[in-house]
Amino acid sequence: MTDPKPRLLPSALPPGEAELAEWQALSRKEQLACYRAALLHPDCLRISTATMSDILAEARRRARHDRRTD
Repeated sequence: MTDPKPRLLPSALPPGEAELAEWQALSRKEQLACYRAALLHPDCLRISTATMSDILAEARRRARHDRRTD
C-alpha cells in the first residue's frame, strides 16, 4: 500500500475535481488510512460547539476577507 497524503476530513467545502479524482483513485484501504490519519490529527481532539454550517460560514467569511486583502 502506498502512503497516501492524508486530507483532513470532513471539510466544510466540497473537493475540487482534481481532489475528487485523486480520492477515487485510492483503494478502499488507502481511503480508510486517510480517514484514520485525519481523525488522529490534534484538531480532531478539540471540543467545539460549531456546526458544519458555522464552519462553512466562517470559511466563506475568511475567503471574502482574503479576496479583499489581495
